[in-house]
Amino acid sequence: MNAATKLLEAMRNNPRDWRIEQLQTVARQLGMAVRCEGGSHHVFSHEAVTEMLSVPAHRPIKPVYVRRFVALVDKVKESQA
Repeated sequence: MNAATKLLEAMRNNPRDWRIEQLQTVARQLGMAVRCEGGSHHVFSHEAVTEMLSVPAHRPIKPVYVRRFVALVDKVKESQA
């Protein structure tokens, strides 16, 4: 089990107190695109799914955004299976 998988499971179990760098680690491991063009938000997307997720980079990230991120990751994993 690699670090990104461990992070994702921890996010799934407890969506509180996460940093944007940790979300980026999980996203890049799955081949997701991360866009942050100097603004206060990071946008996560993947070519296999139509949804995109914009997450404010404030610390800590609110649990609602972590839950949405986990749901997007799940959709990406389903599309790759």
